[in-house]
Amino acid sequence: MEPTALSQDEAYSAAAEQFGGAIERLARGYEADPDLARDLVQDIHAALWRSFEYFEGQCSVRSWVYRIGHNVAVSHIQASRRAKPPALVGLEAIAELPSADNQAAETEEAQLRNRLLAMIHRLKPADRQVMLLYLEELTAEEIGEVTGLSAGAVATRIHRLKALLAEAIHPEGRNQ
Repeated sequence: MEPTALSQDEAYSAAAEQFGGAIERLARGYEADPDLARDLVQDIHAALWRSFEYFEGQCSVRSWVYRIGHNVAVSHIQASRRAKPPALVGLEAIAELPSADNQAAETEEAQLRNRLLAMIHRLKPADRQVMLLYLEELTAEEIGEVTGLSAGAVATRIHRLKALLAEAIHPEGRNQ
C-alpha cells in the first residue's frame, strides 16, 4: 500500500508496529540511562506521528523512520550536552576506552554487548549514528539516505568503526 494512501494515524500505526523494536534499540543506543531512553522513545514516536503528516514517499518508510528517529536522538544528545560537558571521543581514541562490564552475574555474551554499547555511547554523534544504523542492518545506501553521507563514505566509516571497536574489545590481538 502506498504511504500517501494512508491517513497520518494509519501510517504512524503501521510504522510503529513494524519498527517499534528498532526505535527502542535506537533509543538505548543513544541514551544509556533507562528512564531517559524511555523518554527518548516517546519523543521519537511523537515526532514520527507528526512526520507522517508530510511524508510523501520520497524514501522508503524504513529509511523515514530511521531518519526521524536519529534526528530526534541527535537533538536529544545535543540538548543533554548543553546541560553537561561531553565525554565523547573520536575514532582515534576509541581503542583506549575502558571496559564497561561490571556485572559479574552476566553471561560473556551480555558483557560483550554491554561493552560494545558503552563504546558506541562514547562515540561522537555522527559516528554513533552510522554504527547504530549498521547494527540495525541498514545498507550503506540506506544509511546514506538517513545521514546525508554518500554510500562510499558510509562504507568507509563502518569499516573504520568496526576495526576500532573490534580492537578495543579484543586488545590482546594487537601484539600478535
